Amino acid sequence: MFACLPAQAFSWTVNAARPEATLFHTYFGHEIQIITHFLSPDAKPNQFAPSPLPVGSATWESSFDSSKVWAQKLRGIPAGSDETSCPNSGAIDCLLLQAIGSEQGPTGGKVLTKTTFVQRLNTKGGSAPSEGCAKSEDVGKQALVSYSADYYFYHGTSGTY
Repeated sequence: MFACLPAQAFSWTVNAARPEATLFHTYFGHEIQIITHFLSPDAKPNQFAPSPLPVGSATWESSFDSSKVWAQKLRGIPAGSDETSCPNSGAIDCLLLQAIGSEQGPTGGKVLTKTTFVQRLNTKGGSAPSEGCAKSEDVGKQALVSYSADYYFYHGTSGTY
């Protein structure tokens, strides 16, 4: 989500208050929703959580058991800067995020609770729009920009889910 804001000139700015993504995985030829990504307060911070906690942190919630993991950016590389993991110039950055908290689902589900790192690679799209933010009347407009990426959820120091 981008918002049009005035600076020295008008420009689209990432609306960090509203990251939104739905993660899918293909099972038997069908795309199944597995995780929803959004911003929310970290209800169960761990030893890596910043102090004070931000009002909202990047959150992933399992579609299967409602377990959650919160994470913060550890590192990032610009899209197009790595032929293997982040080859698409002009897309949103590829990221490595560290888990800063997790929570079981309401019935005790733990799918995401052991996550230690989240990685976003092979991004396509997601960059600010090229039009629609050029004059004072545009201030406050919002634009939801679609993107695709490969997300990897790690637990421990080397294993993936």
